[in-house]
Amino acid sequence: MNKLLKFAFISLFAAGLPAGALFAHNGEDHGKTGTPSAGQGSATVSRADYPLETCVVSGDKLEGGDMGEPIDYIHKEKGKPDRLVRLCCKSCIRDFRKDPDKYLKQIDEAAAAKAQSAGGHDAHHH
Repeated sequence: MNKLLKFAFISLFAAGLPAGALFAHNGEDHGKTGTPSAGQGSATVSRADYPLETCVVSGDKLEGGDMGEPIDYIHKEKGKPDRLVRLCCKSCIRDFRKDPDKYLKQIDEAAAAKAQSAGGHDAHHH
């Protein structure tokens, strides 16, 4: 019976390994800095609050643009909250990963400008 259990375990492991390897890597390295996401996930900013209407990398329009549906990428950095980054295509993920701080700064600046303009004149008192 021991041999049967070992054989069953080895067979299951061997059968599952190729499938796991197949799905673990699809050409993108998602483990280091983030993952594409269909939903909003645990990102600190929701889609509705995202400050840009264009791709932070290419400048292409996100909604209704030539690149199809935008990609909601969740940028993960150890010790910091997850960040939503909306991109026009998968190619922009690679470019974003080359210098995430540059693009996150642009998103932060756009968010600050959007918050300031939303406050308008009523944001300060004379």
